[in-house]
Parts: sequence; C-alpha cells; structure tokens
Amino acid sequence: MKKLLRFFKGYGKECLLGPLFKLFEATLELIVPLVVAAIIDNGIATGNKSYTVKAALFLALLGAVGLFFSVTAQFFAAKASVGFATRLRHALFKKVGELSYSDIDRVGTSTMITRMTTDTTQVQSGTNLALRLLLRSPFVVFGAMIMAFTVDTKAATVFAVTIPLLMVVVFGIMLISIPLYKKVQSRLDRLLSATRENISGVRVLRAFCKEEDEIGEFSRRNHSLTAAQKFVGRISNLMNPLTYVIINLATLFLIYTGAVRVEMGELSQGEVVALYNYMAQILVELVKFASLIISITKALASAGRIATVLEITPSMVNGDLNYAEARGKTDEILRFSSVGLRYEGAGEPSVSGISFSVKAGETVGIIGGTGSGKSSLVNLIPRFYDATEGEILLWGKNIREYDTESLRDAVGIVPQKAVLFAGSIRDNLRWGNKSATEEEMYAALRTAQALQVVEDKGGLEGTVEAGGRNLSGGQRQRLTVARALVKRPDILILDDSASALDFATDAALRKALREDVKDSTVFIVSQRASSIMYADKIIVLEDGEAIAMGSHEELLASCPLYGEIYHTQFSGGDR
Repeated sequence: MKKLLRFFKGYGKECLLGPLFKLFEATLELIVPLVVAAIIDNGIATGNKSYTVKAALFLALLGAVGLFFSVTAQFFAAKASVGFATRLRHALFKKVGELSYSDIDRVGTSTMITRMTTDTTQVQSGTNLALRLLLRSPFVVFGAMIMAFTVDTKAATVFAVTIPLLMVVVFGIMLISIPLYKKVQSRLDRLLSATRENISGVRVLRAFCKEEDEIGEFSRRNHSLTAAQKFVGRISNLMNPLTYVIINLATLFLIYTGAVRVEMGELSQGEVVALYNYMAQILVELVKFASLIISITKALASAGRIATVLEITPSMVNGDLNYAEARGKTDEILRFSSVGLRYEGAGEPSVSGISFSVKAGETVGIIGGTGSGKSSLVNLIPRFYDATEGEILLWGKNIREYDTESLRDAVGIVPQKAVLFAGSIRDNLRWGNKSATEEEMYAALRTAQALQVVEDKGGLEGTVEAGGRNLSGGQRQRLTVARALVKRPDILILDDSASALDFATDAALRKALREDVKDSTVFIVSQRASSIMYADKIIVLEDGEAIAMGSHEELLASCPLYGEIYHTQFSGGDR
C-alpha cells in the first residue's frame, strides 16, 4: 500500500479531516457514559427531575453534534477514497498502454482487467473504511479504558487485561489472512480468464457443442475459488466469536464485582453502569474493527497486486529519435538484417534469419502457410515486438532508436482481426487522422471498397457497435482498411486483411490500392497468391524462415512451395 500513497496527492486535507471529525464524534461518545452515570446518581436516585431533564437534553445535543461530525467525516473519507481510486485506475490504464505486447502476454489480459476493476474497488472500499474507523476504533477502545480508570481504578484493571488479549486475536488473524486473500484473487483471475474466453468464443463453443465441457471447466474453477474463499472466510470469521467471548467474560466479571462493591458501598450504581457502558463500547468498536481488519486485509492484498503491475518496467525501451527527422535520408526505407523473433516462453523462434531491404514506394508481399511467421514478421515494423536477433533499419537508423509514438504514427496497420470501436463510422475513420476531411474519408472508403457499406449504414454518422458486431466480417475488414488509408501512412501493413472478402471484392481492392496508394510502402500479408502476385517483391516463409524471395515470375520458376500455393489456388491457370 505504501507504493500507492502517491495517488493521495491533492487529497491531504480530506485524509486529515475525515479521521479528525471521526475522533471528534468518538470523544463525544466517550462522554455519554459519564452523563448517564450522573443522571442515575444525581437525578434518578435523588428524584431530581429538573436535573434529569437537563442531562437528557444534553445527551440529545451530544447525539446531534455527533451525527454532524459523523456525516462530515463520511463526506471527506468518500471524497478521498473515490479520488484515490480514480487516479489509480487512470495510472493502471496508462501503464497498460505503455506495456509492450510481450509484457501483456506475460501478465495476462484477464489479470489486467481484474486489477483495474475488482482490485481497485477493493482498495477504494478499504481506504474509505480505514479513513473513518482505523483511528476511531482504537481511540474509543483505549479511550474507554482511560475513562474507566477515571471512574474506578480497581474495576478498570479488567480493561487493561482484556484489551491486549483482543489485540492478539485481531492482529494474529490479520497476519494469517493477508496471504490467503492474495491466493483468492489469483484464483479469481483464472476464473475471469475462463469466462472471457467463453464469451469471446461463444460461437465456436456452440458450433462444436462444447457448452457442457466448458460449463464443467467453469464449475471446477468456480468451486476452487469458492473453496479458497470459504477457507479464508472461516479464519476471518473467527474474529467476531473470539472477541465476543473475551468481551462477554470481561463484562460478566465486571458486573459481578461491581454488584459486590455496590453492596459494600465502594461504588455507586451509576458508576457500575458507566463501566458497563464503556465495556459495551469496546465490544461494539472491536466488532467494527474486526470487520475493518478483514476489509483492510483484502484491500492490502489487492493493493499489492496493483503495485506489481505499476512496477513493471516495460521491456521495450523507447528511443528519442523523431521519425520526421530521419525520413527520406536514404533510398531504402527498411532493411532487415538476420532478424529473428522468439516469443517469451516459446521453445522455438517464430521467425529467424530474415534479411531483405525495401525501397520507399515498393510493395512487398509475404506469403506462407499457417504458422509460418507472417504476422510475427510485420509486427516487428511498428515495434509491437522487438527483434530478439539481428537488427531492423528504418531510413538507415536502428528502429529501436525511434520514439515509438512518432514511428507508429507513420505506419498504418490493418490487423488480422478487424476491430472497430463503439461510435460512428466517422469516429472510427478518424482514429489515425483527427483532422481528416469528408473528402479524404470518402476517398479512403472508395479505395477500400467500403463506400456501399457506409451508404447502407446511413453515411459517416452511421452507428458502429462495440467490436463492430453490427457489421459482417468483410464489412469490418473494409472499414479497417479505410481507417488505415485515412491516416496516409508512409508504411501500410495489410495483415491478411482480405481473408473475409470474396474474390471479386478482393481483386477490386488490390487494383484500387495499386492505383491510389502510390506514395506508401505497402506490406501485404496473405495466404492468397492473387493478393500478392503483383508485388514488387514477394517473401515466401516456411517455419519462420524466408526460403525464397523475388517477383511472382521468379518465384514460379524457382520456388516449389510458391508454385504449389499458386497452382493449387489457380488450378494451373492465370486469372
């Protein structure tokens, strides 16, 4: 939790005033038993009604002022805890944006979501309770003991014995519970991971009739989480009965000795009631404190998990070279020199020994079977991943030297999975170029063969649902191509972006790209020979290695794999 204290900056006043007003309220609460004792001894015992009424009104005043203090404390505590959690979520979201693909792969998407939602909410709740009760409860407990000594020293020794016993119980259970709550949260991560996979792959599950299998797997993980929660819950729940037993035994002893001493004339009835009330206050506060400790224990476990994310040092070091400063310095825009990439935890590299160069304005086709490393290769260009072997030069400079924001601003990417965001078509097209005009957007839509899609949706203000779920796969792909074209990038990467298009639309898209995108260097990743046959250079990948490189005609004559792909798709004839 210490590592997260910086997010309280700006809320110092609220963090001070919240507990302070709670202490004011607690102080008034400690006065109440003395007033009650006075009413019994000086009002009721003597039959002084006037004194009794005045004392009762004073009690009502104490209650009203205490209520004001309590509400004020709640206001400041809520303001501080909500503001703290807001900053924490912002920091987590920003941190996730800074992490490389490798970092996110290592930590896990479901874990990130859990820490930004469940863990942050847990920390917010714990913070709120801590600001209100962390000082108040001990203050009342020890204050009640001190006040008891002012009433009667001999009887107050019961308090001096009881309170240390209670502290042993409370802190002992807390120390046992904290690591167990961390285990509960990790099992929650695994449950959310399974849930996320099921929701995102629901169509596949139904297509293969795997619902029962997944329900069984979910039940297994859910039972594991439930068992862990029950175990730590049983330990935490020991706090209330143990504290009740200790307090009630102390109360019985106090009442018994008090009654004996009243008979002996050493104590008044009011003083016994005051001592009993102080013991009751301790009981109530320790019940609150027990619940508070459980909440704080959960919050501390969640805070530790959040801190581990915030402490991750991004594996990708950002350079300071601006892309615009190096642009156009050489004829070659890109050069790969013996480049390889091995994903973290993978047994074999995804690509290895890749060497080629590309001049500005050229079109490069990349073809190969599934799992041959096509996407891995193009993901190195915008530095989604850093090469683990060799080096990549962009305009003659190592790609690691570039500021990633300026680098990616010069690259337009159409990923394998077409992702659109909730909003209008206009909002989605302007992702890469906020100042794009309607003419530029319509030009990009024409090139991407998406003009009819937009017209069918009511124009640029047409609604796009989250993930583009109100569009077909082909429509989503065409709109993502248009989004990349609106950016007017120096390097355009089409990563299997026509897989959902029919052959006629694919052919029209390729023709439009050749005619309209002449200033950009284009990388086309595809399993269709027709998509890349007109490229200036074609790279054939197999098992992560470039087995051949050249033009369409050269590869037909020299590369058996390329010839097999081509003749399989074209049945031996040109189209």
